[in-house]
Amino acid sequence: MLRIIDARTREPVDAAPARRGLTRVEVHAPGSDTTNLRVLLVGDLLVRTLELGGTPVWALLTGGRRQAELRADAATLGIRPFEDSPDVGAGLGESQVVHVTTEDGATPDGVRIAVAPAEPGPPHPSDPAVLRLALISRHHGTPVRLEAAGFDDARATLARWRGAVARWARQPSRPVPDDVRDRLRDAWDDDLDVPRVLDVLRQVETEPELADGARFETYAYADRLLGLDLTRDLGSPS
Repeated sequence: MLRIIDARTREPVDAAPARRGLTRVEVHAPGSDTTNLRVLLVGDLLVRTLELGGTPVWALLTGGRRQAELRADAATLGIRPFEDSPDVGAGLGESQVVHVTTEDGATPDGVRIAVAPAEPGPPHPSDPAVLRLALISRHHGTPVRLEAAGFDDARATLARWRGAVARWARQPSRPVPDDVRDRLRDAWDDDLDVPRVLDVLRQVETEPELADGARFETYAYADRLLGLDLTRDLGSPS
């Protein structure tokens, strides 16, 4: 089960109720800069993680005057739409509320994830997944400084993984090995430790005893959380 560090108490708490009741994820992003985009991205990762664990989620975005701008950038980044009105979820009977904010932003009552700032650097790359990978390569509690070298590394990683996934897909399918699935879940259930998820994928990429079909299924499974479109090049010439 997903446990997160509550920014108010610095103690771990369950992000989902024990009986699989509804969890409301409320993102507080009043601006449209890169830090606010990162806050919304962490909200997206939280929603995806809860859904992977079988928890129903109601996702809500509360923002300021530049919310339309933020939503447009979020859609480009592969962030799924968030509701914009508390009335939409009225009567759904949520059992848990998790707020996602900037470190110096809203301080609502309840469980809270505080997202460290992201310092803008060069212009955003043409492939939005490069920016998404650059932003999730650091834990959400660690500041991110976007630089050309980081974009180059993310671009190279995506190109290598997408090409590998396309090759592995030509081999007979194999299930995700139990130990690999456990390592992935242990990572993302531990305070949304997405960098550790990426480390598991790097290990899977080179583990000599794994069948290519199992590598493919592992990457496809992990991408349900990561949202990097790793299967984009399926069917393309090698």
